[in-house]
Amino acid sequence: MNASPSVRSALTAAARAEWAKTASVRGLVAALAATVVTTIAFGAVACAVAGDTTGESDFDPIRFSFFGVGFGQITAICFGALAMAGEYTHGSIRVSLAAVPRRGVFYTAKLGVVTGLTLAAGLVAGFGALVVGQPLLGDAGVGAGAPGALRAAVGCGLHLALLALLAAGTAAVLRSPVGTLGLLVPLVCLLSPVLGPDALGGAGQFLPDRAGQQMMATDPEGALGPWSGLGVAALWAVAAAATGWWALRRRDA
Repeated sequence: MNASPSVRSALTAAARAEWAKTASVRGLVAALAATVVTTIAFGAVACAVAGDTTGESDFDPIRFSFFGVGFGQITAICFGALAMAGEYTHGSIRVSLAAVPRRGVFYTAKLGVVTGLTLAAGLVAGFGALVVGQPLLGDAGVGAGAPGALRAAVGCGLHLALLALLAAGTAAVLRSPVGTLGLLVPLVCLLSPVLGPDALGGAGQFLPDRAGQQMMATDPEGALGPWSGLGVAALWAVAAAATGWWALRRRDA
């Protein structure tokens, strides 16, 4: 069923308000900028120091360009967590809900702006990492037309957007940026790199960061392919967003 004109109008107005709020908070703007910079910069460093590894049979030039995603996803999570939990930290949630009494409209607009802005930043980071990193690999570098290259750049944006959505949904439940980051940063950014994909009987490859990063490999290893891995990451994000909506609907501001 299509949304009524009044709901569409309310969503548009709420989205504009969320955009204005986000653009006026320097910490949120800095988090988005850091997502782009860290993803490109650390990927460029990895490509620059690749050295003799470029001659190995299993060398993947695409994955080297996106080495920085491991750092960029931390700032994407920070952006999503702060955008949502900041409403509770500063008490502005009461003002927001007074201006937009329909909680569904408010929540949809909030998540839409968070996800959309992170997607835009992630796409800039993805194509930037590809353009900056590959020339640094010398003869081992590939062009944008190489198998998996464009998919990786687009996948970078989608992966980071899903992580921001995951963080925003979690923050709606916990109502605390510290609590949200304390939960997600170890889970998403530390657990799988430390324990590896074979942790927990192979379940480590289904963690959101490991699953989503399958998009950024020419020939991904493990049970998940590029799109199935992104699908797993999307399930994490949707589950968090749905739980956040449940919490927002049932609790007082």
